[in-house]
Amino acid sequence: MPDSHLIETRLGSERVLKGHFLDVRRDVVRMPDGSEATREYVIHPGAVMIVAQRDDGQLVLERQFRYPMQSVMIEFPAGKLDAGESSLACARRELLEETGYTAREWAKAGVLHPVISYSTEFIDIWFARGLSLGHRELDDGEFLDVFTATPASVLAWCADGSLTDAKTLTGMLWLQNVMSGAWTLNWEPVASP
Repeated sequence: MPDSHLIETRLGSERVLKGHFLDVRRDVVRMPDGSEATREYVIHPGAVMIVAQRDDGQLVLERQFRYPMQSVMIEFPAGKLDAGESSLACARRELLEETGYTAREWAKAGVLHPVISYSTEFIDIWFARGLSLGHRELDDGEFLDVFTATPASVLAWCADGSLTDAKTLTGMLWLQNVMSGAWTLNWEPVASP
């Protein structure tokens, strides 16, 4: 189906804020009916999330205080892309830095757009297996707990509202479908760094 009756056209753009991490923009757009409107949104460099499963079936998770939520959240390991960094390189780096794990095999599952109404952010969803535990290398100012849990436990936390992080909820959707055989992953061996 053609989408021309839905498309908004940018007429002008201004930077509202350029922070250390985020770039906030305010655009004036022409609507499909010819009227004008304002759109405010955040430019985001993109990120990765890793669904890492140990050989015993346990999932690798983190507990981290998230300032905007004023709460400690349960999450899969994740992090933002550095300029010029590939998605897989970022996933490998973040898994090691945050958890101490490396993986022998990786599979890219898909992409998540967590807040399409006000951000360009995308999160590439990676699966990792064949894990080996080493020494983690947290960034300065990064504080988090690493723990493991069964898929059944994590699903229960999703169901009872203990786990509300959108990327982790999406990761569990992927995992459920992979475990049931409804969805497949293309696993690729990756040499150790």
